[in-house]
Amino acid sequence: MARENWSSRSTFILASIGSAVGLGNAWRFPGLAAKHGGGAFLLVYLVALFLLGIPLLSMEIAMGRKISQGVPGTLRAVNKKAEHIGWIAVSNGLFISVYYAVVFAWVILMFFLSFKFAGFTGAEDGVAQASSLWLETIKTTGTTSGYDIISTPVLLCLIIAWGSCYYCIRNGSQSVGKVVKYTVSLPVICLIILAVRGMTMPGAGDGLAKLFIPDWSALADSTLWVDAIGQVFYSLSVAMAIMFAYGSYLKKDTNVAVDTIIIALADMFISVLAAIVMFSTMSGTGMLDNMTASGISTAFIVYPQAIVNLTSSPILNAGFAFIFYFCLITLAIDSLFSIVEGTTTAISDKFKINKKKTTITMCIIEFFIGIFFCSGAGLAWLDIIDNFINSYTLVLTGILEAVAVGWFFKTSKVLEEINRNTNKFKMPVGWFYPSIKVITPVVLTFLFVWNIVSLFKNGGIYGASDGYSLASNIIGGWLIIAISVFSGAIIKLVVNRMKKKGYQEDDRTWDSFND
Repeated sequence: MARENWSSRSTFILASIGSAVGLGNAWRFPGLAAKHGGGAFLLVYLVALFLLGIPLLSMEIAMGRKISQGVPGTLRAVNKKAEHIGWIAVSNGLFISVYYAVVFAWVILMFFLSFKFAGFTGAEDGVAQASSLWLETIKTTGTTSGYDIISTPVLLCLIIAWGSCYYCIRNGSQSVGKVVKYTVSLPVICLIILAVRGMTMPGAGDGLAKLFIPDWSALADSTLWVDAIGQVFYSLSVAMAIMFAYGSYLKKDTNVAVDTIIIALADMFISVLAAIVMFSTMSGTGMLDNMTASGISTAFIVYPQAIVNLTSSPILNAGFAFIFYFCLITLAIDSLFSIVEGTTTAISDKFKINKKKTTITMCIIEFFIGIFFCSGAGLAWLDIIDNFINSYTLVLTGILEAVAVGWFFKTSKVLEEINRNTNKFKMPVGWFYPSIKVITPVVLTFLFVWNIVSLFKNGGIYGASDGYSLASNIIGGWLIIAISVFSGAIIKLVVNRMKKKGYQEDDRTWDSFND
């Protein structure tokens, strides 16, 4: 069966931008910038984007286009043993999509509750009501206990989240293409509206100065470098099966070298735009110092406090809340369905299963697993799992991908694939080779080791100060890592059983895939 393709170049670019631009751009990026001296963080972020992010992104897209398969099949064509790395990436996507859908459901919830900000405006305890609205509605206990408490509103929003996700990807690249032209442009429009409003507020200039004027002393803080590199890595959607899948739907005449630059710069632009919104609005409401690196805290607790203080008009404040959370909805949906698309593509390619059936099955399974996060214990468990995946398995996948391509394959073949259709701009050898062979594996290894050391400095328990136990870390952290790392072996066992019934693996190598 012929591989489906993107309907146009612009559709692929929009879909990739939508995947890269998510909730992390809207709240994690501004929070880290506030934490690390504003302009100093931006500078390191830009350096990391060009030295590490763009080469790795172009590598994944070009390899997916060459082999026309998801990440396990693509890496298998490079080296059979490298297929295991691909399944770690798929596992990353599976775990992330389960809890990301719940965060998406929270955003939908706040969108529906936007009218409440009108009642909070001018009330004596309006700020307190705004800050507790989300916490009270999701019925969190703040601990890893409370499974018997289920928030019905969150559960209903989770149904909406997964229903909209399936609708967007039900027909693969064809249905995605029809959706992204709206879901990518709408958040930009919303952010521009919010930025204009924020910059017209008294005191907004102080916030923008903090964002763009570097605090050079912050560069001496090693955590700034770790966080900036991590933000680039996570934001571009690498190491979670997405870009291999999106690349696999490309036509062979696509200009990967140029398109990668467009995607990366668009991701950077929207991150900075979101930071302008956050810094100007928070400064204008006198809450700039309340911003935290925790995106969830900023979006659902701190920002509602700022919205109540925006104006004295209940209608305007409610309208601002409506636009803000609608903006987050449009950012979240692209990221969610792209993660699911990456995993379903890998599974359907490997086991030769109908793609549409695979998609609906995965959406249903992940929805039922996600109900766990609708409980009173959901927030704490989400925090633990998110930390372990972002700090360890994603970084490990990036290291292994770079080593597999840079040290156990001819890097020149990948670079040739990146540059095959470009004349005016080519990815330089002096940029790509050092990045894939040295900079990416070395920097990510440093990041990985740093995270391990930091964890064990805290007694091997993430969130010990929040009351998270060693048992919860083992179940929600180390067990998740083990499943991801050994997912390739689990798939191998399944394949061996299927071979007894006549199943045949695709053993073609890189050079066997004709253009």
